[in-house]
Amino acid sequence: RSNPYQNNLLRDGVRRYLQLPADQTVLILHAKVAQKSYGNEKRFFCPPPCVYLSGPGWKLKQEQIKASDLGEAGFRVCGYMGLDSMGSSLMETQKLSFEEQPDAKGFGCAKALYISDADKRKHFRLVLKLFFSNGQEIGTFHSKLIKVISKPSQKKQSLKNTDLCISSGSKVSLFNRLRSQTVSTRYLSVEGGAFIASARQWAAFTLHLADEHCTRSEFPLREGYIRYGSVVQLVCTATGITLPPLIIRKVTKQYAMLDVDEPISQLHKCAFQFQGSDHMYLCLSTEKVIQFQASPCPKEANRELLNDGSCWTIIGTETVEYTFSESLACAREPVSPVPLITALQLTGGGDVAMLEVQGEYFHAHLKVWFGDVEAETMYRSPKSLVCVVPDVSAFGSDWRWLRYPITVPLLLIRDDGLIYSSSFTFTYTPEQNFIPGQQVFSDVPQDSDKLLDSIHQEFTRTNFHLFMQS
Repeated sequence: RSNPYQNNLLRDGVRRYLQLPADQTVLILHAKVAQKSYGNEKRFFCPPPCVYLSGPGWKLKQEQIKASDLGEAGFRVCGYMGLDSMGSSLMETQKLSFEEQPDAKGFGCAKALYISDADKRKHFRLVLKLFFSNGQEIGTFHSKLIKVISKPSQKKQSLKNTDLCISSGSKVSLFNRLRSQTVSTRYLSVEGGAFIASARQWAAFTLHLADEHCTRSEFPLREGYIRYGSVVQLVCTATGITLPPLIIRKVTKQYAMLDVDEPISQLHKCAFQFQGSDHMYLCLSTEKVIQFQASPCPKEANRELLNDGSCWTIIGTETVEYTFSESLACAREPVSPVPLITALQLTGGGDVAMLEVQGEYFHAHLKVWFGDVEAETMYRSPKSLVCVVPDVSAFGSDWRWLRYPITVPLLLIRDDGLIYSSSFTFTYTPEQNFIPGQQVFSDVPQDSDKLLDSIHQEFTRTNFHLFMQS
C-alpha cells in the first residue's frame, strides 16, 4: 500500500478495532483418535466433532446481510463437515445446523461421521465449510490431525507408543454407555456451574497429575503420563470448574482394579474413585452426576464391583480456534485460509531487529501488525512470515517519556483489510542501565534530550521480549 491516505484510513480502522474488537471465532472440538469401521458397520466418531461460533462479529455481519437482502432467512449460518479426503459433493458430508445457546454461542454437532476400512490412511483431518444461508461462503476450516485406530488396545501400554498414551495437562473427554448401547451415550459436561451427564454436548477436561496429598482447593501439578492408581484432577476447559481429587482406576468387566499400575490408553474403560472416600466413585444417574459406593470383593481384595454408571471411557481431545474480523474488509472473499500463529522467534537488534512468525496457513497477502503499526513483512512459506520490528517511536510522540514496558498485540491483516487476531503480544522493555554511572530515575539533568535519546536507543536495540497470553 503506497497511498498514504489509504494507510491512514486503515490505521484508524485498526485502532477502532483494538478499542472494540468485532471478532468472529470458529472453535472446533474433536477427539484425537477415531475407531475405524469395518464392512457395513458405521462406528460414528465419539465424542462427535462439535463447532462453536462466538464473538460479536457474527451479529454485526448478520445485520449487514439482513440490511442488504430481502427477508431474514439469508443471514443464518450453516455448514458442512466431512473428512479431508472426500470430494466436493455435499452428499459425502454432514450438514450442520447451528442453534443459539443461552451464552449466545452458536452450536453445531456432526453426529454421523465415520471412517471406513476402505480408507487406508493412518491420520486424517476434518474439513468444515461455513456459509450464510444466502449462499455467501464464509470459509473452510480444518481440524487437527486425527489418528485412526482399529480398536482400543487391550495390551499393557508402553510409553514408547506415546500416540495412545495420555499425558498430564492434556485434554480428555469422558463418556458412558449403559449396557454398551450407542443410543444411551452420555458425556461428562458442565452446565449452570454443575457437572452433568449430557446426551447432546460434551466438555473437554484438562487432566492433571496431582500430588497424593493434595486438597481440592490447591493441588501441585506434575508432569508425565497418566497411570492407573494416580491421583488426578479434572478441570473443565471452558468454565474452570473442577472435581475433587480422584484416583483413576482401570475397569475390567465392571470391576475396578485396585492394583494396576500402567499407562492409560485411548478409549480405555476407567473409573474415578474420590480420594479419601469409602469406595465412592464418580457415577451418572440419567443426567445427574452422583457418587456411587462400590462393593468390595471378598475373594479378591484387589477388585471392587461397580455399576454401569461408574464405568467411563476416556479419550484425548483436540481444540482448534480460528478468529477473524471483517469489520475493515472491503471484499466478499472467503476468510480462509485463516492463519494460526504458534511461535515467535526474534533475531538481531537495532534497526535490523527481525521477528519470525511461525504457524500454519500463511500466504503472501498477509502483513504483520504490532498493534496499530504495520511492519514490513516478507512471506517465507505457509509456516513462516518474517517482519522488521517497528521502532518504538512509531507508537506515538510520547515514547521518549516511557519508563515502563509497552506491550502491543500482534495481528495479521490481509490485503483487503481482513483482520486475524492472535493470543501473542510483543513487549518493548526499557533498559535501566544503559548509561554507566547515571541514574535514570534521579533528577533529570539539563541535557535531558540527549539522555532520553540514549534511553530510546537502548530501548529499541536490545530489549525485546516475546510471550503468549493463554
